[in-house]
Amino acid sequence: MTLLSPTTPIATTDWAPCDLVFFDCDSTLCTIEGIDELARWSGREAEVAALTDRAMNGEVPLEAIYGQRLELLNPTRELIQRLSQLYQHTALPDARAVIAALQHAGREVFIVSGGLAEGVREFGLWLGLPEDHICAVEVEYDQLSGQWWEPWKNPAGHNRAERYLAHDGGPLTLGQGKADIIRRLRRDRPGRALLVGDGISDLAAAEAVDVFAGFGGVVSRGRVREAAPVFIRCAELAPVLPLALARPTVSPEWQTLFARGIALIRDGAVSFSDPRAQAGLLEALEHG
Repeated sequence: MTLLSPTTPIATTDWAPCDLVFFDCDSTLCTIEGIDELARWSGREAEVAALTDRAMNGEVPLEAIYGQRLELLNPTRELIQRLSQLYQHTALPDARAVIAALQHAGREVFIVSGGLAEGVREFGLWLGLPEDHICAVEVEYDQLSGQWWEPWKNPAGHNRAERYLAHDGGPLTLGQGKADIIRRLRRDRPGRALLVGDGISDLAAAEAVDVFAGFGGVVSRGRVREAAPVFIRCAELAPVLPLALARPTVSPEWQTLFARGIALIRDGAVSFSDPRAQAGLLEALEHG
C-alpha cells in the first residue's frame, strides 16, 4: 500500500481507486462549524470562534480547547439537537448526491467528526449513511438542570432543557484521534482509503489513509492547503467522485456529476502537491 503524502512521490501508475471514503463533517459536508453555531445561539460567538480557529489552524492542540468551549457555552440538549437541522440546511448542494454516487459505485462512506454526535448523527442519516458509519463525540447531560419536573420533552422523551455535563473524552476530542478511529474502521475492511476534510485534525489523520484531500471550499486553512497532497479549492464535492473512483465512466444517472468533478480537476479547482499524481489520476480517468 503506497501512502500518499507530501513527502512521498507518486509514480504515474500509482493512482488507484479507493474503496473507503471518509468525510469530516463541519466545513466539509456543510458550511458551518457546529460549535460556532452553539456559540452564536448562546451569545459567545467571538470567544468560541477564536478558540476553534486556533485549533483548526493548528495553533493549539484540539484537546486543549475541546472541553473548554463546551463548558464556556453550557448548551442545552435542545440547542445541540437543533444542529442537525442546521447541518441539513447548510449542506453543500452536491453532498447527498456525491455520497449516493459513491455508494452506488460500491464504496463504503463514513463521517468521522469531532462534532457533537446528536447533530452529526442525524445529519449523516439524512445524507444516506448507515448509523454505524457515523462517528462523532457523545455528550452527557445534567438531567436535573432546568425545570426537570416539567413535561417539556422532545419526541425521544428527553428533557430539552437539560444542560451539557461532559463529553465522552474519546479519540475524536484529541488532535490525533481521527487517525485512530479510521484505523479501527479499516481493520476489517480491505482496500484503499480516501479522507476529505478541512482541518488540522484531518491532516493529522492522513497517515491512516492512502489519499488525503484537504477541503478548502468553505474555509481554506493555510497549513492544510500547504501540506495536503490533494487540495479541493471549490465549494463542491463533485471532485471526490473521480478522486475515489479513478475510472473513465460511471452509471448514467451519475455521469453529469462525475463529469463536473473531472472538469473541476482539469480546470485547476483541485491542486496536487506532486504533478505526477495529477497525471496518474487523469490517465486513469481517460483509460482506466
